[in-house]
Amino acid sequence: MTHGGLAIADSSGFDILTSPIPSFAALVAARPDLFRRRHGLESFRNKLGQLSDAGEEGRRKGLGYWMTADYARSAELLAKHTEDNVASFTRAKSLMSLGRPQDALPVYERLVKSYPDEPRPRGGMLEARLEMELATGDDEKALASLETALKQSSAAFNASTEGRYLHGRAAELRCDPESALDHYTAARELDPTHRSNLFRLAYVSERAGLDEEALNAYQTLVSMLPIDKNVLVNLGMLYEDIGRDDDAAACFDTAQRAYPMDLKLRRFMDDARSGMNMYYDEDLERKQDRLDQILRIPITDFELSVRARNCLNKMNILTLGDLVRQTEQELLSYKNFGETSLAEIKEILGSKGLRLGMAREEAVASIEAARRRYNVDGNNEIMNKAIADLELSIRARRTVESMGCLTVGDVVQHSEEEMLGMPNFGQTSLQELKAKLAELGLKLKPKV
Repeated sequence: MTHGGLAIADSSGFDILTSPIPSFAALVAARPDLFRRRHGLESFRNKLGQLSDAGEEGRRKGLGYWMTADYARSAELLAKHTEDNVASFTRAKSLMSLGRPQDALPVYERLVKSYPDEPRPRGGMLEARLEMELATGDDEKALASLETALKQSSAAFNASTEGRYLHGRAAELRCDPESALDHYTAARELDPTHRSNLFRLAYVSERAGLDEEALNAYQTLVSMLPIDKNVLVNLGMLYEDIGRDDDAAACFDTAQRAYPMDLKLRRFMDDARSGMNMYYDEDLERKQDRLDQILRIPITDFELSVRARNCLNKMNILTLGDLVRQTEQELLSYKNFGETSLAEIKEILGSKGLRLGMAREEAVASIEAARRRYNVDGNNEIMNKAIADLELSIRARRTVESMGCLTVGDVVQHSEEEMLGMPNFGQTSLQELKAKLAELGLKLKPKV
């Protein structure tokens, strides 16, 4: 391509920003070296800080911020340089990393007009549209739109890395994991460095019980600096499942140091450390946690709307226990928190036998009462067994806890489909749970 194109250029370090035509591919190639040496990254950031925000220096500064994974500042600075295609493409990538596909879409659309035969802008455009439609909760509409767009695309695009990756996304939405894996594997053969494709390949492999394939893909992603938090968390959970607790702890520790306020990461780290300690007192843990473990479930584990989730986060309401102590009036008094969000939260609490405005003791008593309400075949002893008594793997236990299950009786009220619909719960975890229930002569709830 000509000026502003996406062709590869050879350079490294800060020199990449002072080359005449720094391409996006050159930025990608130079980026890992920054994160391999801490001093080098700090030096690079210091040099960026000395550049002006205006003019040519501002453009180079914006490109540099993308290299350091400072996507917000990258998107802000590069917004001033719509005439430059490298700046525009880099800005679109930053916006996607920030979870802003609606802002990235018009940038990709303009690039597609300039480069109709280039797969990457078209792939970015279709992925941005997909993410926007998925955010509405209508997966069927999102699938139909994506499949229509792929049919309308050229044979060359459909055979490209971007095309095969998007065909994999479509197969996932059709609940066809085998086809999805075929597409993701083909895309990996075309481009082993495509991060989104590697992540989906790892995720679907894991849910299909293909732990070795998932491990390989996650480890490849970890080797590609900078490392995404979600990659570290998923790899850590996979390490836990296969008994590599030291490696799991290392993943969670790395992620927690980067995100020290993330309570879920702290919980994962505690679990990993427990697995490393052969003298860990599980009986004591069970006695301390049996009644109030549900109150420690992070709010992020529940399917809340973006508005409700953001409001709760700003109010420092991080767990279910934090939430039940709030009154309706307190929640409604917060800016942008309305009746729709309130109804959403009340429904979630009601499913746990809880409500707003409860003292901790009252909430615990309500949970204990809910534990006693199940009685299948008159066997209260079995149905009132605590989840800890099933001795599930950490991943499976986290899932049933996040669904509000405290006892075996709670678990059997859910179906296989409900379990598989939970994040990071795949066929391996499902078979484990079914085997544990079978030992007690129980099964999951039949599909309605």
